[in-house]
Amino acid sequence: MKLSLHQSRPLRGDCLLPGDKSISHRVALFASLAEGESRIENFLDAGVTRAMLKVLRALDVAWELDENTLILQGRGPGGLESPEEDLDCGSSATTMRLLAGALAGANVPCVLDGSASLRVRPMGRIIKPLQTMGVPIKAADGDVAPLELSRRAPGAPLRAISVSLPVASAQVKSALLLAALGAQGRTRLEEPGPSRDHTERLLASMGVGIERTPMDNRVILEPPTRPLPPLRFRLPGDISSGAFLICAALIVPGSMVIIREVGLNPTRTGLLDALRAMGAKIDVQVTNEVHGEPLGDIVVQASRLHGIRIEGPLVVRMIDEFPVFSIVAALAEGETVVREAEELRYKESDRITVMCEELHAIGVDIQELPDGFRICGGRRLKGGVRVNSHGDHRLAMALCVAGLVTEDPIVVEDADVITQSFPGFPDCLEALGAKVAACV
Repeated sequence: MKLSLHQSRPLRGDCLLPGDKSISHRVALFASLAEGESRIENFLDAGVTRAMLKVLRALDVAWELDENTLILQGRGPGGLESPEEDLDCGSSATTMRLLAGALAGANVPCVLDGSASLRVRPMGRIIKPLQTMGVPIKAADGDVAPLELSRRAPGAPLRAISVSLPVASAQVKSALLLAALGAQGRTRLEEPGPSRDHTERLLASMGVGIERTPMDNRVILEPPTRPLPPLRFRLPGDISSGAFLICAALIVPGSMVIIREVGLNPTRTGLLDALRAMGAKIDVQVTNEVHGEPLGDIVVQASRLHGIRIEGPLVVRMIDEFPVFSIVAALAEGETVVREAEELRYKESDRITVMCEELHAIGVDIQELPDGFRICGGRRLKGGVRVNSHGDHRLAMALCVAGLVTEDPIVVEDADVITQSFPGFPDCLEALGAKVAACV
């Protein structure tokens, strides 16, 4: 599928977002480790979460999706069946890394594999600490999928560990915390900086002993002595999906958009902080909290913006939003510099290289750096071109946002990949007033 977009009239209206992708991944897996029926409303039904659900079915976990409500029968860690075939994680690194930890803790032997793009994602960052815990796990070439987990020898316990992680990564941290549910003793993890804490919040809400010290980015887990309870709640909207609507409203003159019931976890709101530092008119109202996750409404108005420098902990808090942030930076006055963001090279694509390539095509003055990029903003974006998503859902949506301010259309090729995380994105843009057309 190809999408064509060009200069939009002001974007106006309210919208609700699909369920948070990171939390959807986790609740499906955590519910399978619980005992009893879980019922999750506003579950994200998209490519990456379907990968998790298919794998859970292969582990003999029963579930059904009624529209966007997931009903799942938890079996507890002892009820997961060793699969007869390799578990296909699709293109989802979250699925692979979290499952590796959960299945290690449950002592379920299996092979975790996935797409060609997943097979180049680094896995050594979870393999080494899991091996230190006593998990018999190995990977192709030592660092990439497929991953093979063997059953531990009888009487060989899973050991708790105390470790300083080399990277701040929610997926790495979550994999080790899930393994630690089946370990003997308290597991202590320390990161070099803050990362998403959805796993800690959810496990704590399920009664697991979790101690967090945000000042030094440390988390301590005490293995539970009783079964995990099932989950019943409505997921907040995904702020990473909302980022595209927020940035669109900022750059299309005369726009004002309200995003309702969106997740406002502070480890995920780095983009809002960056945009406000650029002069964005953004108002945030926290209205509720569910399972430790704050949620509320975001009001965005078109704004005149200026460039900034981004590095350090803020990078981790907005790591998924850099593709669309780069579009905003291109239209802001002055220079924007992003450093210490080398992790972008290990996403669905090498996001630094492909962002620079595609933004050059639409007239952006962007320079690729080893760990980020530099943009000289304030220039009009060029339409009348075809750009490519490179199989990256976030790059595809960012290029769609760019098309909203060009006189001639921007055609985004391989736009089907958007369904990996935000299946209703084109419809949502149209509901706010944009003109989006499928084309050949």
